[in-house]
Amino acid sequence: MIGEDEVYKIGVLTKTHGVSGELCMAFTDDVFDRVEADYLICRMDGILVPFFLEDYRFRSDTTALVKFEDIDNEEQARRMVGVEVLFPKALAEKCQDDTYSWAYFVGFTIVDRVAGEIGRVEAVDDSTMNVLFNVSTPSGGMLFVPVAEEWIDDIDHAAGKIHMHLPEGLLDLQEQEK
Repeated sequence: MIGEDEVYKIGVLTKTHGVSGELCMAFTDDVFDRVEADYLICRMDGILVPFFLEDYRFRSDTTALVKFEDIDNEEQARRMVGVEVLFPKALAEKCQDDTYSWAYFVGFTIVDRVAGEIGRVEAVDDSTMNVLFNVSTPSGGMLFVPVAEEWIDDIDHAAGKIHMHLPEGLLDLQEQEK
């Protein structure tokens, strides 16, 4: 069985395309094109299910038409509209260009040089130019850590840890606001 911590969201199936079972996928990460991926994972009624790719082609920088094996008509495809599409982290790690979407890091632990372990990345807010990791702390609180590549020292994919050097006072500032 595929675990939630083994995958990350890369898109959603938005509508059917044609009558042969193709679907339009809005994606935030084109990792499926940058690594050898035979399948994508779809969340069907809360269950993570692998669907093998028969074919895909890009329509734009953020949309692709995908054809899954055994989805051969519009009626079958229609049942998949609105379904989240996820990608295995293990396959993403094999990407040669070391380019990851920020969503890939959900589930990683943030470790600061000075403060030590801060908490676990629960979500990523990329709705503005300043991307934030939403981090749950061991005490049950929530911190918002700005994602700045210059603050990242190292990423340990195997251990699921992001080693950072956060600006002095950043964590104290958020504690005071509580």
